[in-house]
Amino acid sequence: MGFILDPLYGFVSGVIVLFHKGLTPIFGTDSGVTWTLSIMGLVVLIRIILIPLFVKQIKSQRALTALQPHMKEIQKKYKDDRQKQSEEMMKLYKEHKTNPLASCFPILAQAPIFFALFTVLNGIAAKTDAGVSAPIARGFLKGEYLDSAAQATFFGAKISQSFLGSTDTTVKIVTVILIFIMSATTFTTQRQLMVKGMPKMDSSNNMMLQQQKIMLYLFPVIFAVSGVNFPVGVLIYWSTTNFWTWGQQFYVIKRNPTPGSPAYEELEKKRKAKEKEESRDQSGTVIDPENTEPGQPGDVKGQRKQPKKKKKK
Repeated sequence: MGFILDPLYGFVSGVIVLFHKGLTPIFGTDSGVTWTLSIMGLVVLIRIILIPLFVKQIKSQRALTALQPHMKEIQKKYKDDRQKQSEEMMKLYKEHKTNPLASCFPILAQAPIFFALFTVLNGIAAKTDAGVSAPIARGFLKGEYLDSAAQATFFGAKISQSFLGSTDTTVKIVTVILIFIMSATTFTTQRQLMVKGMPKMDSSNNMMLQQQKIMLYLFPVIFAVSGVNFPVGVLIYWSTTNFWTWGQQFYVIKRNPTPGSPAYEELEKKRKAKEKEESRDQSGTVIDPENTEPGQPGDVKGQRKQPKKKKKK
C-alpha cells in the first residue's frame, strides 16, 4: 500500500508546507494561524481542481431530472419485476449518457486526500507506549516543520489532537464546535438543494428525491458520530470544504438554477419583470441628439439641434 499512500502523503504535506512557507513572513513559523490557513489553502487548491467534477455532477443531476417521467413509466410498467426494472433503468441511463452516482464523485475524489490528511496529522500526535510524544514524519512534514506543526493550535487546541485522543478540555470544546459546524453546513447545503435547487416532483415514488432526503439527515449524523475520532486539523479541513460547497451551490442555484426548480421560477420572474420594465415607454430617457438622425426612433420632439459651424475658406 505504500506505493499508493506515500504519493498522497507527499502531496498533502507538500501543499501544506508550501502554504506554510508563504504565510510564515506574515504570521510566524509556529503560529496556529499559519498552520490553520495552510490547511484551508489545501482545501481551496483541491476544490479548484475538482471544479470539472462539480460541473459534471450538475449536468448529471439535471439529466436525471429530465429523465424522471421515463423512470416513472419504467417503475410503473415493471413494478412486479425488480430485475427487469433495473435493466431498463440502466439501459435508459446508457442511452442518455448519464450516471446516477455522479453526484458522489466530488466526495469520493476527496476521500483519499481526507484519509492522507488524517494520517499525516495523526502522525504528528503519535506517542510511544510510555506516553512520550514521538511525532511520525510523513511526506514533506518532517524536521522543523513536524516540530512546529506538533505545537500549532487552533483557538488553544492542538491541530493534531482529537476529542477521544486528548484529555484537554479546550480540545474537546473546539472539537465539538467544529463537529457542529460540519453537521450544520452539510444539513444547510443539502436542504438548500432540496428546497430551491430541485424541480417540484412527486415524492411518493421518486428515487432521486428519496436519496436527497436520506443524505439530508444521514451525513450530519455520520459527521457527528465519526468526528470525535478526527484531529482538529482534519475538522478544519472538512468544515472549510463544507463552506466551499455551500457557497458553490448557492452561486449555481442563484445564477444557473435547474429548470423547473423554485429558484428557476424566481429567476424567470425577475427576467420577465426586467424585460417588461425595459419595454415601457422610456419618455424620461436622455438621448444624445447629435447621435440621432431627425425622424428616427428616439428623436426627441422639441429638441433644438446645434447649428454646425461653417469652415472658413
